Amino acid sequence: MTQQTNPPQLNNIRIVLVNTSHPGNIGAAARAMKNMGLSRLYLVEPKSYPSMDAVYRAVGAVDVLDNAVVVKDLNEAVSGCVWVAGTSARLRTIEWPILEPRECVQTSLEKIEQGDIAIVFGRENSGLTNDEMEKCNALLHIPTNPDFSSLNLAAAVQVVCYEYRLALMNIKITKKKGSKHRYDALAQSNQMDGMYDHLHDALDYLGFFGANNSDVVMHRLKGLFNRADVTQREVSIVRGICSAIQDKKRPR
Repeated sequence: MTQQTNPPQLNNIRIVLVNTSHPGNIGAAARAMKNMGLSRLYLVEPKSYPSMDAVYRAVGAVDVLDNAVVVKDLNEAVSGCVWVAGTSARLRTIEWPILEPRECVQTSLEKIEQGDIAIVFGRENSGLTNDEMEKCNALLHIPTNPDFSSLNLAAAVQVVCYEYRLALMNIKITKKKGSKHRYDALAQSNQMDGMYDHLHDALDYLGFFGANNSDVVMHRLKGLFNRADVTQREVSIVRGICSAIQDKKRPR
């Protein structure tokens, strides 16, 4: 029996843990990742890390911990990613697509040849904030027993990592035919953030927000763009429009 190797696309997947309160959960998540061949762990302001509790729970996955990237905010963790999913135990009334693990994996794998993708896991007790969800293209929801829906962080990581391994071991990722201009590649997370800031400033310059809360309007617009698989060329077009608006005389 031949030994299976890890699919190389697993190196394009980041597992991001946000404000994890117990270091043991970080270690257990690292072990779950390594079980499935994933290795890129990002930690956003963990409450207590480094920690021997994390090492003890990681067992044979200490190398994943050693190579973990610790950052100060979610922007840093997903910078350079072309697609991001945020996990949530509760369904929300938002404009983001809500995907179960297998759907999420299939959707993200269509984009993995273009760059990194990230799966973001929130705090053990409260999950991700709405502001953090605005960084995501989709909400990942693991369907559980409605009478006991709480899922341990490491168990949730294990479910998602298993689905990636299963998909990549059993299917071939087909590239779309034809050569694309580099600006037709998907926009990265940091490029989208720059576009959102520019769009906000341009709309504010126009007086578009008026008495409306600009945060609410931008939340809706981010939902629109996050569903659209925006390319780098399209980001340039939107920013060009914003610059043209700002170059005009301020309206009365």
